[in-house]
This record gives sequence, C-alpha cells and structure tokens, in this order.
Amino acid sequence: MNKVSKLAVISLVASLAVGCASTSDITNLQTQVDDMKSSVSKASSDAASAASAASDASSRAAAAEAAANRAASLAEDTNSKLDRMFKKSMMK
Repeated sequence: MNKVSKLAVISLVASLAVGCASTSDITNLQTQVDDMKSSVSKASSDAASAASAASDASSRAAAAEAAANRAASLAEDTNSKLDRMFKKSMMK
C-alpha cells in the first residue's frame, strides 16, 4: 500500500470510530495516526537514502567496468607486441 492509501484507511477507521468513541479513544487514535505518519516519513527517508546509495554503487560499478575494459585492451595490445617481438627474434 502506498502512503496515501494507508492514510485513507486510517482516516476511514478514525471517522467510523469517532461516532461512538470517548475522548480518550480519540486521543489514543490520534497518537497512533501521528506515530504512523512518523513511521511512513522515516520509511520514505530510508528508501530515498537507499536509492541514492544504489545509484552511487551503480555508477562506481560502471566506472570499475570501464577501467577493467581499458586494462584488458592494454593487456591485449601488450601481448600482441610481445608476440611480434618474439616472432621477429625467432626469425633472426
């Protein structure tokens, strides 16, 4: 359920309970609603933080992959040069 749906359900329950609820019941329900809002806000903040960390990890992984590809290309070039040098020395 998303945040709006949760708040709608809580509001519906609160409105049904208000008709036959005492003042202490209403206060208790309001406290629960406030606690729920706080929990939803914290969960939303945690999710945003996790998304940011995932994005950072993804960009670092892409940079590492690019560096590994450059290193592999350089290694192939070096191997080719060494092979040519070896073949040239064997021809003499």
